[in-house]
Amino acid sequence: MALLVTGGAGFIGSNFVLDWLAQSDEPVVNLDKLTYAGNMENLAALAGDARHVFVQGDVCDRSLIDHLLATHRPRAIVHFAAESHVDRSIHGPGEFMRTNIDGTFTLLEAARAHWSSLNEAEARQFRFHHVSTDEVYGSLAPDDPPFTETSPYQPNSPYSASKAASDHLVRAWRHTYRLPVTISNCSNNYGPFHFPEKLIPLVITNALAGKPLPIYGDGLQVRDWLYVTDHCSAIRRILEAGQPGEVYNVGGWNEMTNIEIVTTILRLLEELRPDPAGSYARLITYVADRPGHDRRYAIDARKIERELGWRPAEVFATGVRKTVEWYLANQEWVGRVTSGEYRQWLDCNYGDRK
Repeated sequence: MALLVTGGAGFIGSNFVLDWLAQSDEPVVNLDKLTYAGNMENLAALAGDARHVFVQGDVCDRSLIDHLLATHRPRAIVHFAAESHVDRSIHGPGEFMRTNIDGTFTLLEAARAHWSSLNEAEARQFRFHHVSTDEVYGSLAPDDPPFTETSPYQPNSPYSASKAASDHLVRAWRHTYRLPVTISNCSNNYGPFHFPEKLIPLVITNALAGKPLPIYGDGLQVRDWLYVTDHCSAIRRILEAGQPGEVYNVGGWNEMTNIEIVTTILRLLEELRPDPAGSYARLITYVADRPGHDRRYAIDARKIERELGWRPAEVFATGVRKTVEWYLANQEWVGRVTSGEYRQWLDCNYGDRK
């Protein structure tokens, strides 16, 4: 038996692969295109491990996927591969449509052909798990109840629209072809190997470098935060006991404003790596908000707890401390991933915000 994992060199995907192989001898076939956010250094601990088969390739490449499925005959596909940064989707939506929509379609069709070739016992066991986001549900008002699995889809960015489209494709392949799929919609992840374009690693890396900490608008946008290893454990549980056709919201029960996140991180840095130049808070810089910025996301994760017995192990205070400590201990990794193209991206996204 084996798993086929797409996007397994990215942030969440690499954490999932490492977590899986730390707890299981079931091999992982890891397909990743190695774009800017995919990093083989994330998987360095698996060098020489025969249980990890890495393949550089594109989820839109049907012939490659067919070959991997025929060769390795995985019992499950876990689909992480996606363009995932809202700001990048605003600047260049085309790649989001290609990877998130066309890539998911290609993978679904290959999975359907593979599943149809399995014997009865193998076909019953097979799963296609699609990893999605709470952003497909749109934005909540301050007093609205959290998103549930039946909340209407109201995506507000090119990124979330492309993920909503991919969710609809997965659901349709279940309804039309009976492909045994599951979907999870997660809240904001954080933790080791997070590419520093996202809020938490950006704050850590900029603060340590003495650079401005850009805060969109008033900083009162609310997100629910999920430690990445908790997300990995939720996906493992869905693979174990999730029912075909079901959707599971995965959240951390940690609603916080962006400015609260920033000040929490800065307090930890003051404790763990004080700056001789003074308080890190001096670096906070309010900048123009991004277009169509959703005000609040919140996940109701009671279904996965009720039906599958999953609940996050970390609260934000414990998870963010582990995250800051990891970045402090891995500054060489940060330096390598934040060179070149990443610096050009920062200039593109933040250079004209006043």
